Amino acid sequence: MATRTIIEVDQDLCDGCGACEIGCPEGALKVIDGKARLVGESLCDGLGACIGHCPRGAIRVTQRDAESYDEAAVLDKILPQGPAVLAAHFAHLDHFGQDLYLEQAIDRLDNLGIAIPQGYEKFRKQARPKFVKPCSAFSRTLADLATRAGSASERIGSAPTRAGSALEHTSPGLNPTPVAVGPTPKPQGSKPRNWPVQLHLINPRAPQFANARLLVAADCTAFVMEDFHAKLAEGKSLVITCPKLDSGRDIYISKLAALIDQAESLEVAIMEVPCCGGLTKLMEEARQKSGRALPIRLVVVDPDGRILTRKTLS
Repeated sequence: MATRTIIEVDQDLCDGCGACEIGCPEGALKVIDGKARLVGESLCDGLGACIGHCPRGAIRVTQRDAESYDEAAVLDKILPQGPAVLAAHFAHLDHFGQDLYLEQAIDRLDNLGIAIPQGYEKFRKQARPKFVKPCSAFSRTLADLATRAGSASERIGSAPTRAGSALEHTSPGLNPTPVAVGPTPKPQGSKPRNWPVQLHLINPRAPQFANARLLVAADCTAFVMEDFHAKLAEGKSLVITCPKLDSGRDIYISKLAALIDQAESLEVAIMEVPCCGGLTKLMEEARQKSGRALPIRLVVVDPDGRILTRKTLS
């Protein structure tokens, strides 16, 4: 077994309503003796779709040693439930951008001689289309919203303030010290092009990754590096991951390959520690899988947040 993302149920909070069981077509959850139980680790993909079905907040995602997810075993559970449940499972994988699992599911159904749900032919390995840039108006949606939000905050920050208003209602006999009140300073926050940013959660087919300047950063870099967004992430589509703690290597390579397949440029930011070198290795394998000879610009950050080196991996 290896450490991977998987769900767990808080037995004290669970009231056995069964909503999560309905929301898990993979069959990983069952209500037993009045409590929801994870009945098969290999049936849980760790994406956490069941969390939204729990009215008590009893389900969460965790990292622990667990059996690997087995798409074939999941299909064996799903198929007796009929085509509607099978279609729901495919839609679930598609929603989370799990192309690798979709490929495995289609291979399994082909071997069994069972038709796949309508609309998923494109996920056959031999039928996978190359990236086609989507409508530019749609791909700018998040950027436009961020620009409008920034303009709104500027208007609020520059609104006139009555410096004396706080003193006008002071109780008699008190002598408060006047405090100068001016315009609210403009925040120096980030304007990410995409959300979510965690590699396990992103959908590589989201329009924000189309023709993107892609930055794949080790988790720690943003926390140790001052002005991470200004120095590295400004104007880029961001993906974060931890090469030491994150699991699902094959899934990550598949997702990264899909991102590289449509990227305009590729940059990787890692820490100056041995375990972070695994991210560079992961990116090189993903680039090879994508078939594109896109240069990888590597940025190495030390524990004090300083950029030590910048180099290009051809």
